[in-house]
Amino acid sequence: MGHILTPEEKANIQIALAETFVDNEIDYASIAERIRGYDLKTVEDILYTEVAPVCFGNLEVPTPPVWEGFKNDWLLGAIEEELKARERSSFRRTFDKLKVAWLRYSYGYIWKEIMEFYNLKK
Repeated sequence: MGHILTPEEKANIQIALAETFVDNEIDYASIAERIRGYDLKTVEDILYTEVAPVCFGNLEVPTPPVWEGFKNDWLLGAIEEELKARERSSFRRTFDKLKVAWLRYSYGYIWKEIMEFYNLKK
């Protein structure tokens, strides 16, 4: 059985991964270093099932409002609300499965970039 993330560890991972959705140069090396030591499948799932559903809209508009970084309190609260909504509704869970599949396809390059830098330091 793998390491179970503490709430603080999970929040730190979510905050690091959210940086990939800003309209600025992304420091993939830093993000890769911040997720080092955690189960990569778990981190990838956090990226696409928790962070991306909340943050992807920033990259979908012509002039993204967030270019330096998401405010941590807002980000963590929005993720929590997203997860609660999913938990409360079977329709939402079904819809979100499709949404997550689309996010993995549309933003698959993010995980590839992170892994490229992650593997450089192995």
